[in-house]
Amino acid sequence: MDQALGNLAVLQVLPSLVTGGVERGTIEITEAIAGAGATALVASGGGRLVPVVERAGGRHITLPLDHRLPWTIWCNAARLEALIRAERVAIVHARSRAPAWSAWLACCRTGAHFVTTYHGAYGEDLPFKRRYNAVMARGERVIAASRFIADLIVAQHRIDPARIRVIPRGIDPAVFDPATVSGGRVDRLAQAWRLPEGLPIVLLPGRLTGWKGQGVLIEALARVPNVCGLLVGSDQGRDAYSQRLIRQAQGLGVADRLRLAGECDDMPAALMLADVVVHASTRAEAFGRVVIEAQAMQRPVIATDLGGPVETVEHGVTGWRVPPGDAGALAAAIAAALAMPADERAALGSRARNAVLQGNTVQGMQQATLNVYREVMGLA
Repeated sequence: MDQALGNLAVLQVLPSLVTGGVERGTIEITEAIAGAGATALVASGGGRLVPVVERAGGRHITLPLDHRLPWTIWCNAARLEALIRAERVAIVHARSRAPAWSAWLACCRTGAHFVTTYHGAYGEDLPFKRRYNAVMARGERVIAASRFIADLIVAQHRIDPARIRVIPRGIDPAVFDPATVSGGRVDRLAQAWRLPEGLPIVLLPGRLTGWKGQGVLIEALARVPNVCGLLVGSDQGRDAYSQRLIRQAQGLGVADRLRLAGECDDMPAALMLADVVVHASTRAEAFGRVVIEAQAMQRPVIATDLGGPVETVEHGVTGWRVPPGDAGALAAAIAAALAMPADERAALGSRARNAVLQGNTVQGMQQATLNVYREVMGLA
């Protein structure tokens, strides 16, 4: 236990607790705060992961932080100010832009310390968007999930690099461990998803949205015969996109070799099903957690050559990188990975897992974040 944090209250704010990397990071840090003996508070608009926050040792406060209208942001600032005063919150950790504006205003009024995690390469396609994004660079410490994001923050917001702390995302090596996944768990998923026997499985994990590159993988499947593509992730109610992917597969003649599995509650087992795991995002990701999850499971990984995966996939050593949106290059990489001799695949998988264990564990990420809290409190 980190005794220096034992009498502090730390409040994390985010829009909701439904699904995604922001939510998962919030839960992991809630666990770390509670484990350090401090009070772990989370404010959001709620969602199905609220009980998970509570099981991690946190207390959830429901506020309309999932609304982005200026008036709501202003009202939320008053709500957060009252919460900070009532709970004697020392540190507010903001994880998304609209809640961050409310939290920043509340911290200015109360004197609470303000920390942010810059979770993504936020778009600037609309007027004033950079100014809206800039709140994520206003933290006394700004946590970046990768060097790519740290460089982007400096370039776009001109802040002192000394305020930035690069803390990569992490996995629990006891959960993402091929030695602990039973054959029964793998068979359950294979049967539920009606996977064809005898065909290699190429898995793309991630929510169904255009920039995650599901369409690129479908196009690549048309160039690699006798392979089954498996898309694991929720469409979050966007059924039109799922239907578009199905029509694309039908048009390319690969619909019988494509499965849309939806949300999965056992990703280690899903990864063990895969002969190759693909990250095909066409937009730069801040980190790309699915990459290290697959590497921890010793799966061959092919990732887009931009954003965070550039830092986690050493080309030809722990996986392969291909240009974004290039279905031909992806198809060639899939074919090469499947053609590898078994001993070379095993050696690549071992190197990949070792790299993750050295630099990308949840425990390392948690301790580094607690160290940031100590810094802003003057305890480091």
